[in-house]
Amino acid sequence: MHFSQFYIVSHPRPVREAIERYRRMLDANPFATVEHGMGFAAFLGQQSQDVAFPVRVQQAAAQYLGGRPDEVALTDSTTTGLALIYNGLTLTPGDEILTTTHDHYVHHEAIRLAAERNGASWRRIALYDAPEAAAAEQMVERLRGAIGARTRVVGLTWVHSGTGVKLPMRALTQAVAEANRNRGEHERVLVVLDAVHGFGNQDAPLAGLGVDFAAAGTHKWIFAPRGTGIIWAPEKNWALLRPTIPSFYSSEPFAAWEDGHPPQTPTRAAWVSPGGFKAYEHQWAMAEAFEFHRRIGRARIAARIAALNTQCKEALAAIPRVKVLTPRDAALSAGIICFEVQGRTPEETVQRLLERKVIASTSPYKVTHARLAPSLVNDERQVEAAARAVYEIA
Repeated sequence: MHFSQFYIVSHPRPVREAIERYRRMLDANPFATVEHGMGFAAFLGQQSQDVAFPVRVQQAAAQYLGGRPDEVALTDSTTTGLALIYNGLTLTPGDEILTTTHDHYVHHEAIRLAAERNGASWRRIALYDAPEAAAAEQMVERLRGAIGARTRVVGLTWVHSGTGVKLPMRALTQAVAEANRNRGEHERVLVVLDAVHGFGNQDAPLAGLGVDFAAAGTHKWIFAPRGTGIIWAPEKNWALLRPTIPSFYSSEPFAAWEDGHPPQTPTRAAWVSPGGFKAYEHQWAMAEAFEFHRRIGRARIAARIAALNTQCKEALAAIPRVKVLTPRDAALSAGIICFEVQGRTPEETVQRLLERKVIASTSPYKVTHARLAPSLVNDERQVEAAARAVYEIA
């Protein structure tokens, strides 16, 4: 029984079929498929770039997240997305990036590397002390109190994979907006979000959270092909980024290169999508994953995952010697449940569950916990069986 599907996806049938369809096209004629599929002929004025497969992906992603296609950049993971955002921001010595102690290694590293490169500083704060006692008001107040005069970026994670805590994003971004009221345009604080563990299991459009930039791998809760992801930002914010990697997704930088000068217009989302040849059958099949979600319905998916997680948390909490660390309140949790079995290390817990055919995981942090993550691949009987397995080893 798979309770770690959030880690990396098993492709659902519509996505597998799309990957295979594109693979056959590529194998039959790689040159023509890539040349026309990527819209390269549009660079030479021989076709409209609107028919390119990446544009279909941007359209599908935008419809799902509540934005516009030209606000979406295509990446291969959350890691790449965060790196492109932080490396692309124009920071100067004296600027500060504020983040939390709860964020993943890749978020902290993206911040550290960008800060070192630009001479900026960075600082971590705890939004809560004990995850099971996390409270929205406390998290908002701690963030509000930590924003300083030098703070230019706040880096947050929608759902913490180390505790299962889901942040009250609208309240947090409102606190940042309040801090920005008396700041000039160049001093305002930007919010960068690692959205990966909320993107695909919440009935909340990403574009409605109030963030300035969001990165998410789509090969987790979205069920898109492995090695895919997005960055989303409002159109006006893309001008704040410098592209890091030459892009194959827009004719404008190419035309400027041909004319012997840098692009004359502000950065657009497509310019930030990394170029280079890829496993195109995976990237192009992202559209089918978003369509898969659309057919089921975002609200139905969110309600189903919330119900299974509530059932699982209640069952675990009833087991002696088991402590549930993720908040019971669905407003502060999503699809990841962290827990402890008294007298066992998280690694021992996961191994004992595996012996009972329950695939759990440990959180990759200095302080680690065992995790179960009920998702669309599970049902109520499997949740009962997983809880029973935990009871047997407790």
